[in-house]
Amino acid sequence: MFRHTAALIMAASLLLSACGAAEEKTSENSAPMNEPTTTTQEEQSHFNPAETEEPETGVTEPSMGETAATEKESEPTKQLSPEVNVGKTYHMNENYYIKPNDDKSPSKVVLLTFDDGPKEEEMISSLIDTLDKHNAKAIFFVNGYRVKSHPELLKLIHERDQIVGNHAWDHEDLKKMSNAEAAKQVTDVQKIVKDTIGEEPQFFRPPFGSGNDTLKATVKKNGMLYMTWSNGSLDWDKSTKNKPEKVIQNVLDQLNPGSNILMHELPWTVEALDELLTKLEKKGYSFVDPRAIELEAR
Repeated sequence: MFRHTAALIMAASLLLSACGAAEEKTSENSAPMNEPTTTTQEEQSHFNPAETEEPETGVTEPSMGETAATEKESEPTKQLSPEVNVGKTYHMNENYYIKPNDDKSPSKVVLLTFDDGPKEEEMISSLIDTLDKHNAKAIFFVNGYRVKSHPELLKLIHERDQIVGNHAWDHEDLKKMSNAEAAKQVTDVQKIVKDTIGEEPQFFRPPFGSGNDTLKATVKKNGMLYMTWSNGSLDWDKSTKNKPEKVIQNVLDQLNPGSNILMHELPWTVEALDELLTKLEKKGYSFVDPRAIELEAR
């Protein structure tokens, strides 16, 4: 009887040991349900360069949705172009030609200018696209009344790293005004440009190229270089309207080292510009950066 009972106990013990071993083996090879497993994408997220700062102690980390919203809110607004420091390697002579200060700078250069803007975003963007293609800078001489109507266009010129010039408030003959009226035409543009883009123009061109000594003194007092031009594209003339090839030929016919080229924001000038700059480059000319020009003629 004792032997029979002992045999039953031993058999039961062996059966229980087998069941326990089976359960242990199962738990080693199976993850509990609903427990996330680490994925390759999650492992890589720990090395995201954007996540280099650890959250402050005691601050609850935001959810994915909150993080996205915070990042969107903290996106930097578009900044104006930083001021670029360009050495003064050129000057303008009394005939409005641009000349090198020494033999280290090339003499076969032209100054590109556009008057009577800012008018239309499409034309301005197209002109600047072409300037960028040729690594060229230009002066955009603006009228104050146009800036007042479309300050965003002035910002566009500045943000795209082109140079803004003062072309008086109204496009009227300043010589026909009193000295006080003409001076106001100058200073009002200085103010609106400064208020719009944060800096004042350094170049002045009178409408029609019409000025006098008193006007020149006012311009100098406001820290600007007074200029007209030495090469007129005649793109404003009815003989050139809708004829980009005429714009190009007019410039080439008057071309000399240091040419100060007058153009306008006009559709046919926009169309002509790429070919014109290409032809100038083939003739060995480069485009002077206006910021490299001294603000005193000599």
